[in-house]
Order: sequence, then C-alpha cells, then structure tokens
Amino acid sequence: MIKRDYILNKLMIRRHNNMIKVVTGLRRCGKSYLLFELFANALMAEGVRDDHIIKINLEDRRRKNLRDPDNLLQFIDGRMVDDQMYYILLDEVQHVKDFEDVLNSYLHIHNADVYVTGSNAKFLSKDVITEFRGRGDEIHIHPLSFSEFVGIEQKKVLSKEEQLAEYLTYGGLPQVALMKSAGEKRTFLRALFTHTYLKDIKERYNIKLDEDLEELVHILASSIGGLTNPRKLANTFKSVKNSDITQDTIKNYLDYLQDAFVVEKSMRYDIKGKRYIDTPAKYYFEDLGLRNALLNFRQMEETNLMENLIYSELRRRGMDVDVGEVSEMVKKSDGGSERRHLEVDFVCNQGFRRYYIQSAYSVDGDEKREQELLSLRKINDSFRKVVVTWNSTLRYQNDDGIMFVGLYDFLTNPNSFLE
Repeated sequence: MIKRDYILNKLMIRRHNNMIKVVTGLRRCGKSYLLFELFANALMAEGVRDDHIIKINLEDRRRKNLRDPDNLLQFIDGRMVDDQMYYILLDEVQHVKDFEDVLNSYLHIHNADVYVTGSNAKFLSKDVITEFRGRGDEIHIHPLSFSEFVGIEQKKVLSKEEQLAEYLTYGGLPQVALMKSAGEKRTFLRALFTHTYLKDIKERYNIKLDEDLEELVHILASSIGGLTNPRKLANTFKSVKNSDITQDTIKNYLDYLQDAFVVEKSMRYDIKGKRYIDTPAKYYFEDLGLRNALLNFRQMEETNLMENLIYSELRRRGMDVDVGEVSEMVKKSDGGSERRHLEVDFVCNQGFRRYYIQSAYSVDGDEKREQELLSLRKINDSFRKVVVTWNSTLRYQNDDGIMFVGLYDFLTNPNSFLE
C-alpha cells in the first residue's frame, strides 16, 4: 500500500459538509485508489460498517446497467436501509447520463455523503463549478510527491541520490513507481501520453488535425523554465515548422492541456509594483516522467528538472505560485541608465504568508552565488527568502537573512523553510 496521508486528510476533513466531494487530477494519478482503498479503509478504521460504504466503479462493464441514472438511484437507495450515515463512492461518474441530477438528488438527504471521480475527457475542474451549482467541493490530487515516493518499501533501500535520480526521470505516477524495470516504465509512459492524455483532449474538443497539438506539447517539454506566450509559440511554428497555426489556436491548446492537468501555467508577478504581468508566462509539467517520455528521455538537464520539481512540490503543498520579477534602474557605461529585470523563480502565497524561492543547482563560487542572490536582495520586504540547492547542505541563513536548503531536505520536510 502506498501511503497518501496528505490528500487522504483533505477528504477526511470534508466529510459531512453538505457538498459533493469531487476528486480531480491527472489520469492514472491514483484517484480510484484514494477513494476505494485509502478512504474506505480510513472510514472503517473509525468504525464505519462496510455495508455503509457504497462503492461503484462505473467504468466496469459489469455495472453497465448502473450508467442509467434511474437504475443508479434505485441501486443506491436500495442499500440505504437505516438512518446511519452512508458514504457513496462513485468512480468515473461521467459514464452516467445526467449524472449531475443524480448527485444533486443526494444533497438534501441527511445521511448521504457523496464522493466522485471522473475522466478528464469529460469531467474537468470547470465542470465541477458549472454542473453542481456551487455545491461541488473539488479535491485535486497530484501524482505521488517525492516524500510519498520514497515511502514505498522498495525505494527505501536506494540512496538519496538514487531516489532523486529515479523520481526526476520517471516521475510520480503510482503505477510507474511500482514497476521494476526501466524499460517497462519508459514504454508505459510513452504509450500513456499518446493513447490516454492526448486522446482525452482530442475527444473532448473534437480536434481532427492534431499534429500541431502534439508538437506544442513537445515544445513546452523542451522549454521548462522558459518564458513564452501564444504569439511567440506561433512564430516558432511558422519559422521552424512552416505552420500557419494562429496564436488563438495555440492559446486554446494551452488551455486544453491545463484543463487536463498535463501542464500548469505560472504567471509573472511584478514584486515591487505589486501587479501581474499578463505575458509571457511559464509552463510546468504535472509529472516529470510524462515530460521526459515525450522527449524520449533526452534533454535531462538537472537544472530544468529541478525547477519543475520544486514548482510541483510547492503546488502540492497548497501554495499559489507565480514567477517573480524585480526591476531597477542601473547606470550604463555611457552615463545613461536603463531598466534591468531580475527574476525570482517562485513567489509563493499561502493565506497571509509569502515566500520567495530560488532554484539554484549550485551556488559554488562568488560569481555564481551573487547571480542567484541578486534578485532576492533587491526585494525590500520582510517575507522569507529561500534558495534551494541540489546538494544536501544543512540548512543555514546568511547575513542577508536568506535561507539555504538542500533539495532532498526541501522535498521530504514540509517545514524545511518554514521553521
């Protein structure tokens, strides 16, 4: 069993909140396992009887008759035989016609608590907002975090370096993490992206000419950590591929990839001006194994993978993450002046807390250290400033109040830069 206590706790604290709990996330990231195994077991550990947990996998052809909404209602109602609380767990609910009416039918039943998952082909975050009329409570699940990954029994025998190398290469999809051979992982990840994720998007949005969509994903995979926008991407298609794809189409494709949880967009934020800069932005992959499979496991630069990994970990911890920018006027050699823009990798907000985080593979040498710290030193506020480095250095704070944390410590200790 893979322990996923962080996301399980999110489900447990939402019990009996008079809303439909909707578990969303990337395909194969463990939504069904979370509901049917981890959540159901946690309920029974608290004394809930097995016959008060109604589990229905609507993707199972043997349950095909329950895809009819009236049959499903009758089936569930027939198992609610007393006034005790019943937990209704429905997997792949999009197979049910008018499923929103079925689920809304249980909102006012005092002893019914409903939890559902759905396919990204037909059931996305924006659907939760529209279909449930403000009564849907979305719980987003990511692939395994690094802490969850190293908690798997067979990973505990690996060194820290081996654990990081495997995670950065093959990502955190649970099924992949449990596979034994590198060849099996590579084959699975390549096929999964083409035959599942891209197929979902093509079916949902009826995309016929899909070569540009596939090429766009490859471009994003090759440019982790780079600022881009639809206009710049359209120009790349024109000059490199001789394609006439418009920037509006590219924007739509980028939105589709975000809706399917394949990539996330991180906006630029002017720290001194306290405002968002509309364009360009950065795109990070939800799972590094999928990103690497797209590129046939080439372009494995540790600096870029590390940046994507830090971004994903911050998002798992519930933070809003932007790309920071600090600008200042500097003197030129001819006596004039010009505006210089310095980047802060991540501006992280969580409630009233804020953190500025820099991803730096190494800060060895005075010149390299100055380059990584310059933007942080230009921020004139009291929020914590952190540099995450590849090596496993012990945490320390320099004279400027900037904290240094090793990557392994950052990934395995949620309080590594909060203490």
